[in-house]
Amino acid sequence: MLQSKQSLQDKPTIDLLLIGHVTRDLITADQQGPYRLGGTVSFAAVTALRLGRKPTILTRAAPDLDLSELPHGVDLRILPSPTTTTFANIYTPEGRIQYCYTPALPITAADIPADLHHPKAVLLGPLANEINDDVAALFQKPSLTAAVPQGWMRQWDSTGRVSSKPWSTADTIAPHLDVLVLSLEDIDFDLQRLEQFFPVIPTVVLTEYRDGSTIYQRQDNGTVMETKIPPRPANEVDPTGAGDTFATAFVIRLQETGDPIQSARFANITASFGVEQEGIAGIPTREQVLAYMVEHPFFGGMPNVV
Repeated sequence: MLQSKQSLQDKPTIDLLLIGHVTRDLITADQQGPYRLGGTVSFAAVTALRLGRKPTILTRAAPDLDLSELPHGVDLRILPSPTTTTFANIYTPEGRIQYCYTPALPITAADIPADLHHPKAVLLGPLANEINDDVAALFQKPSLTAAVPQGWMRQWDSTGRVSSKPWSTADTIAPHLDVLVLSLEDIDFDLQRLEQFFPVIPTVVLTEYRDGSTIYQRQDNGTVMETKIPPRPANEVDPTGAGDTFATAFVIRLQETGDPIQSARFANITASFGVEQEGIAGIPTREQVLAYMVEHPFFGGMPNVV
């Protein structure tokens, strides 16, 4: 049975819907050791609250998962699962090594109650291929539908060691998206892997770590305009969740303004503040981000035709 922090008889209008697994992110390599709450939806919910929006999470997790790290103000809907998806992230000079253990059950279109079908914006954040390919089609305009597809683009071996794989359900899911946010890591630093998305997704965003991000916008004549968005220099302490913070900030600002370029600048700044402290502590408020944008204006750059 679906659990909720909030009575469905007294539900608010759905502002920002976040779908995907909450996770146990191990602090050490010991699978039974200490952990902190993780997952795209967890970082996204905190980001949304800091930016003045009202997040609703739809997820799956085991009953014993400690969700107290989620702040007050999150509308949390938990679907049952015997296990909670667990990750270990090891950062090396050559990049991140990741392990995935005990993935929770999938989320299908049939699991999503009718009161969640018409949010202002929805962010699909799979981590372990848990969001079925029938989910994105539920959401129609004027809802803004976005995805961070990393969980559809990873696999793991018998030890849990994660590696990348092609997104096998892209043909089914991508046509229902307004926005796709990927990292260089997601595409194994191969920019040609982006080209399959340009004909079917109006806005594709590539995050490039310390180099900011790039926006790819499909034009009415079928061409794609590429615009580089500069970063805010950051004193990095903890990069975990930076991509999720970026994606959430981008979706929020795009839904508010309709401007992908300034939305990417807004998201770059939000994510850069977020990496300057451990966990979620550094995620900034809307006022901090807007103040930085006023002090360091960006006028859109020079787009190139791809």
